[in-house]
Amino acid sequence: MAAVLLHFRQTGETAPARADVNESLTDIRIFVAAYEERSFTAAALRERATQSGVSQHIRKLEDTYGVHLFTRSKGQVVPTPAADAYYERCIQVLRGLESGKSAIQAFAGISGDVHVGLMPTMTRATLAPSIRRIVREQPNVVVHVVEAYSNILTQKVMVGELDFAIVPAFAGGPGVKVHHFLRTWETLVARAESGQHLKPVRLRDAGPLRVVMPSPSNTRQRTLITYFTVNEVQIERVLEMDAMMGTLDFVATSDWVTVLPALMMTGDIDKTQFSVRPIIEPLAVLDLVQIEPMRRSLSPAAQFFLDVLRAEATRLNEIWLNYVEPKG
Repeated sequence: MAAVLLHFRQTGETAPARADVNESLTDIRIFVAAYEERSFTAAALRERATQSGVSQHIRKLEDTYGVHLFTRSKGQVVPTPAADAYYERCIQVLRGLESGKSAIQAFAGISGDVHVGLMPTMTRATLAPSIRRIVREQPNVVVHVVEAYSNILTQKVMVGELDFAIVPAFAGGPGVKVHHFLRTWETLVARAESGQHLKPVRLRDAGPLRVVMPSPSNTRQRTLITYFTVNEVQIERVLEMDAMMGTLDFVATSDWVTVLPALMMTGDIDKTQFSVRPIIEPLAVLDLVQIEPMRRSLSPAAQFFLDVLRAEATRLNEIWLNYVEPKG
């Protein structure tokens, strides 16, 4: 196995003694965990180490390079500029290792386990056709799906429990790499009403509304409230519910409404259980992003499933163009 060592030295200096390869990689992984978690305790849990062990590894790195990597004050761990620079190089090393594994695996065909995090936005319409394609085209790929809301999925990605997740767009954070995935439209979902299904709606003309929306822990609530406020949408009452199936059942049998992404409601275009109406003037849109651990690259199996998921989501989303942007 090729040795992977990370060190800095000026021309003319004597090279430091060669360190044990496994220990060097452990140092790197523990440093990356501490940097991303901003906590030695959380880093220890993530890397299945002890807090004292994490401190020892960090102290070893600081002694080796003669710099402080973190400042410690009242239980807080704050990276120094030296840590910022070192983190970027450590990420390159770890991603390089993952890339090498993927290159080797490609010669044996695509196989392996993929751990994916999806919101109900993706699981309700897009997941089933994507899984059917995987089973048909790549039977040696096993997909494990966790359904949750964005804050939970983001945390699971950061600690490496998921290969990737699809969540609403956000600025990102330490340890998370963000890529654009898809833009879809928001729709007003209500119980079935004659002549209203698929008819675009201006929310400022539809109020006062009794709205079911996610709790404050879900980033969508802030987005929806901002849209309502800016566009002077009259809201009579709000009911918070972080249960998608419960929300849909409640809306179908009451005079309450909810706002859901068009992509999620594609399967209801030809059904009569709900009135699903694209929100216009102005259009309400939802940008989805793909997030993955900064320190890893996607395996061939994970990349294949991501490509399938994007293709199926795009196909289903484009159906809504006939209703959001009608021709003529």
